[in-house]
Amino acid sequence: MADTVWMKNGDRLTGTIKVFDGGKLMLDTPYGGSIPIDMKQVKTLQSDQELLVKQDAYSGEKAKSIKASDEGRVTLENGEAPKTVPIASIQQIMKPKPIIQDLTVTGNVDLALDFKRADTDTDDYNIAFKTQARHGKWRHNATGEYNRESQDSVTTTDNWSAEYALDRFITDKWFWQGRIDYKSDHIENLERQRTVGTGPGYQFWDDELGAFSLTTLLNRTDYRYSDDTQVNFYSAALKWDYSRYLIGKTVQFFTTGELGRPLDNTATYSLDTDIGLRYKLTEWASLNLKAEKDQVSGTSNSDLNTTRYTAGLGVTW
Repeated sequence: MADTVWMKNGDRLTGTIKVFDGGKLMLDTPYGGSIPIDMKQVKTLQSDQELLVKQDAYSGEKAKSIKASDEGRVTLENGEAPKTVPIASIQQIMKPKPIIQDLTVTGNVDLALDFKRADTDTDDYNIAFKTQARHGKWRHNATGEYNRESQDSVTTTDNWSAEYALDRFITDKWFWQGRIDYKSDHIENLERQRTVGTGPGYQFWDDELGAFSLTTLLNRTDYRYSDDTQVNFYSAALKWDYSRYLIGKTVQFFTTGELGRPLDNTATYSLDTDIGLRYKLTEWASLNLKAEKDQVSGTSNSDLNTTRYTAGLGVTW
């Protein structure tokens, strides 16, 4: 049976409630796809689904169903005494998970391949993933990427990177992050980069239509070059993570990156960023276009400055 949302202007929408977060109620409909609804414009609503309803940031109540009530209110049916609450007091609605009820997991894998057979045979591979899981005050972030290019069986690019970051939310917006990042390159002069850092961050928003956060970090970085020389230093860095759905949640613009500067001026700066677009073909498949830049400038050894453009298919969840 369809869920129903009554609007303050008299309209009535039917579909399946997917999630409410960040002030937006996502209603999945057979006639218009996923529709974001401003919860401030909702008069009342009802659903026969079992839903987790959270009235604060960290704890929630599992309602067997939600019934319509007076304007600006809903009734939670939980198998005991029904409870009527103001819609304005609800911060989040989602499907409960079997073990950790308020666990939410999102992510994507993007794959790009390019094979050319001519006077010069060229093979290019790129695979990248990003996933995020949040439970209560904790958020886990993991990213990784692998790049390989060859011409006439001679490898010209061969590198991979991985990062794990753990966020602990202090308030609804402020969090503290600890992270570790590792990069390995079998071709470039700078063959290994390892960074461990920690620092505060601020989540401007995080909802069904996108997210934006900034994090400042104090890092310990180790560089190793192909001639076995090493450079170790502390640095300050600014990380950003921005994504936004456009055109009825069919096109996603995204950019992530980190800009750092050593505290002892060993290097002028380092920059690692990507920017791109993702077009949804289905609920899980997408086309992606992406530009990446990795630059380390001002070291005593050879600088690193690479730019890469990719296009391919992806999977989202």
